[in-house]
Amino acid sequence: MRSKTTINILYTASWFTNALTRILKPFGISWQQFNILRILRGQQGKPASLRLVSDRMIDQMSNTSRLIDKLVDKGLVERRECPNDRRQVDLLVTAEGERVVKEAYEVIDQNMQGRFEHISDQKLKQLNDLLDELRN
Repeated sequence: MRSKTTINILYTASWFTNALTRILKPFGISWQQFNILRILRGQQGKPASLRLVSDRMIDQMSNTSRLIDKLVDKGLVERRECPNDRRQVDLLVTAEGERVVKEAYEVIDQNMQGRFEHISDQKLKQLNDLLDELRN
């Protein structure tokens, strides 16, 4: 049963990744780039270090620095030299990045709503609790 559960989780993760890739394509960003924008938006205007972003990434294998370079080139993320430590770079989501992540969230919610509407809030909470427990 554990093997089936593992395969089911991997299959579902791949399904979500493919769905997010299709949804985010019109925004010109990958799901990993969306994740970075989501993390930076969660900072609520406070700068984040590359290390903080890397630690919070869903896909820890991502080349975070390269992904951030692409977001900077697109004008969605700003890099600033840290005033307290010149070796550190502060990362901030730009106004355009805020707009993109907000609109992307709306489209994701619209597209995923049908996938969850037949599952009760109680079951979704249980699923979240089980997945959290599995990782801990």
